[in-house]
This record gives sequence, structure tokens and C-alpha cells, in this order.
Amino acid sequence: MAREEFPLERQLRKDIQDAQRARDQLKLDTLRMALGAVHNLEVARTDRKNPEFGQPLTEGDTLKVLEQEIKKRSQAIPFYKQGGRTELVEKEQREMEILQSYLQGTQLSDDDLRAIVAKLIDENGKEFRKVMPLAAKETKGRAEGARVQQIVREMTA
Repeated sequence: MAREEFPLERQLRKDIQDAQRARDQLKLDTLRMALGAVHNLEVARTDRKNPEFGQPLTEGDTLKVLEQEIKKRSQAIPFYKQGGRTELVEKEQREMEILQSYLQGTQLSDDDLRAIVAKLIDENGKEFRKVMPLAAKETKGRAEGARVQQIVREMTA
């Protein structure tokens, strides 16, 4: 039985069709790659050796895949700059912007993050090593890890 698609996946598929109609090759390739990465995660979970074997895909997993793809782009850009490949730098940056547009609506603001971290500090004390893993778990898929870490450091210092 096929599983129910998540709103994010449906949006990706719809935008792929729009990009085809608009003949926007970069957007088309980027969105297909993102959907492919989601599909690969789903397929990986059919492998008995996978720690997440048999677990159904969630909307959070889809967001995590998009975050990983954005991270890959942001890590590649400095190397392309170093190699003087400006056309690849521009391509990666445009792909990153396309993917980030899907995460924008789901991301927590800094104020929301501070409220979550403040609550965790109240409950668990002001020690970074105690608060950080809890904050990471609490904000998973809704805030970039580096941003969470920065705010936790700020508030536990």
C-alpha cells in the first residue's frame, strides 16, 4: 500500500510541474534532486541493517532531508570559490535559495528559540551540556543546529 504524501512533498511535486512548464531547468533539477533524496531515505529504511528500519517516513524526515541538501550546498560553495569556479558558486547558491524557500515557513524565529531554551534552562539548570541536546531534540527540523547552539551558548553563559 502506498503511503500518504506529506504537504511538503505534494508542494515539491506541484512545483516540479510548474518548473517544467516555465522551462526553469535549474529549479526543476533542484526539486527533482530533493524528492529523490526523500525517496532514497524511504528506500534506505527498507534495509534491515538501517537503524531506522521499518519506520515510516514523517514530515520531519522530509524537512531533515532538505536541511541536509542545503548544508551540502553551503559546504561546497567555499571550495568552488577557492577553485575560482564562480558559475558553480552561483548555481549552488541558487539551489540553496530554492530549497530554503521550503523551510522558511517551518523555521522557528529567534524569539521562539529563546523561549524554548529558557524553558529548558528552568527545568534542567544552566549547564550547556545538559541543555544543548534537549534543545536540539526539541527544535529538530524547525531550526538550524548552529543557530540553536549559538542561542543556547548565549543563554547558558
